[in-house]
Amino acid sequence: MTLIQEERIRRLRKRYPYYGKKKLKVLYEKEYSEEISTWKIERVIRRHKLYPDQKKTEKIARKRARARQKPKRRIIQLVKEERPCFLFQLDTIVIYWGNLKRYILTAVDHASKLGYARMYKNKSSRVATDVLYRLRYLVNQPTQNLQTDNGSEFALEFERATTKSNIQRYFSRARTPKDNSEIERFNQTLEYEWLYNSNLSLDPEEFNPRLTEWLIEYNFHRPHQSLGYLTPIEYIEKELAKIHSQVLPMWSATTRV
Repeated sequence: MTLIQEERIRRLRKRYPYYGKKKLKVLYEKEYSEEISTWKIERVIRRHKLYPDQKKTEKIARKRARARQKPKRRIIQLVKEERPCFLFQLDTIVIYWGNLKRYILTAVDHASKLGYARMYKNKSSRVATDVLYRLRYLVNQPTQNLQTDNGSEFALEFERATTKSNIQRYFSRARTPKDNSEIERFNQTLEYEWLYNSNLSLDPEEFNPRLTEWLIEYNFHRPHQSLGYLTPIEYIEKELAKIHSQVLPMWSATTRV
């Protein structure tokens, strides 16, 4: 690339800061009657930092640099074992009602399909940590691995809590639903078998006790085809009987983060 080409690209980019490199290529070739590659345009933009929002670009660059220093473990790296509490998947259902939002954080065991959920008014990492402690109280068994997406609620305090509890973290790949099929299925069941059946309330104090009643039905009484028509609790009892362990009855937990 010549200095003349570089200067032309710079002037064109400053004139049209929000145009992508393909559009700039078309304009360049029309204006200067010579071909130019999009890669050359990209090089000039990067070299001279010709971005419309410089602060945002620098923030993204720092985030990517941190990600390269500490790469996330993807769920495809884990060999999943079919035993209770080996792997829990966590997710968030967002409820929109006018100008209000409510968040139902959900969790499901990969092997037994044991499910848990709770509504909150926000989706901070403190909220996700509360769900983690409630989940641990519910199953009364050590949890080895957790799988989440890249949501902000699964960072900061949640990350510290999993580290403190010696739980290994794994992340779903973007736009790959098969990575977390169990939690997707649980969310659909919660929504279509119960939530959308006139059970929605925007008050967590009213909503969560009713949700707990449905979870008891789901975990103790609802047969699951994938479990050979056992309930999640029956499956867990069957598996844990091999090591003479017991399952805690399920009720609402009171925890402090």
